[in-house]
Amino acid sequence: MAKLQTLYLFSYNFLQFLGWTLALFRILSNFISTKSVTGAYASAGELICLLQCCAFLEVIHGAIGIVPSGVVLPLMQWSGRTHFLLAIVRQIVEVQESPSVFITFSAWSSSEVIRYSHYALSCIGSPPYLITYLRYTAFILLYPVGVGPGEIWLMYQALPFIKTRNLYADTLPFSYYNFVKVLLLLYPLLWLKLYLHLFKQRRSKLGKYHKTKKT
Repeated sequence: MAKLQTLYLFSYNFLQFLGWTLALFRILSNFISTKSVTGAYASAGELICLLQCCAFLEVIHGAIGIVPSGVVLPLMQWSGRTHFLLAIVRQIVEVQESPSVFITFSAWSSSEVIRYSHYALSCIGSPPYLITYLRYTAFILLYPVGVGPGEIWLMYQALPFIKTRNLYADTLPFSYYNFVKVLLLLYPLLWLKLYLHLFKQRRSKLGKYHKTKKT
């Protein structure tokens, strides 16, 4: 059973690594060929939507205890990203060519290539120190870049379109426009909680590595 679990986790993380690598390749190839940041969604948006939806498995992994991540923080990150992607970016064509999409997708893809490669290698042994270091260091830059000029700025840009179309009025019992405005106010606080958690992980993981190396 333990071997099957390890094989499953390796396969899942390796496939996510391949998917995000392809997404990053498409984004950068489009940027190089067009010398423009407006084609990020057209080049990789649907793939990223698929990868993000599949990432709900990580919430399940934590819930059933096959990984030690727990449920709350993975669910917060998954729901925030999925809402941003499916409810806003995918539905509002006018914002899909915003530079904020390029910023967000580039930051997400870069961080996920590192994260999933680290997870996959951890399933079959000890990852190289460089991968471990990047896993617990690259977020310091990539996370705030993806959230600030990426997610938050794009949601702000989407507000006029949400209001004009009265988006989701026929399916939600509340104003989605007001919901997004409140979410924009809460986003920095929710983001800070996750960001500080990552620093805590960094101290723990890199600290353990250095202690093991000394002994």
